[in-house]
Amino acid sequence: MTSYLWYSQLIKPFWAPPAWLFGPVWTVLYILIAISFGAVFVMVLKKQLARNVAVPFVLNLISNFAFTPLQFGLQNNYLAAIDILLVLVTLIWAIIVIFRSVRWIAYVQIPYLLWVTFATILQLTVMYLNI
Repeated sequence: MTSYLWYSQLIKPFWAPPAWLFGPVWTVLYILIAISFGAVFVMVLKKQLARNVAVPFVLNLISNFAFTPLQFGLQNNYLAAIDILLVLVTLIWAIIVIFRSVRWIAYVQIPYLLWVTFATILQLTVMYLNI
């Protein structure tokens, strides 16, 4: 079964956004992520920030990129739910860590944080509805 067909057959809450919205939202978010996370990694390489500051950013990228293969490749709502929680936790950790040093990077994460919070609630709801 194709991933689109599989996902379209899942029970979703009435407030779930239409499928076409995810692409544009993630395009904007990935641009913000590339700029802000890239700035963190450059600052770490230039020794303007401690190396440990990059840890939550790296973990966030790993968990973020793992979501699609878990959700749509494996078609596993449980693993996707665990993963989206990791995305949310590592993002909050990253914001807290960077806020002291480079506030603009923390502020740039606000749209990402809002969307990931919404996506987490959505994923947990979809998982629950499809038990």
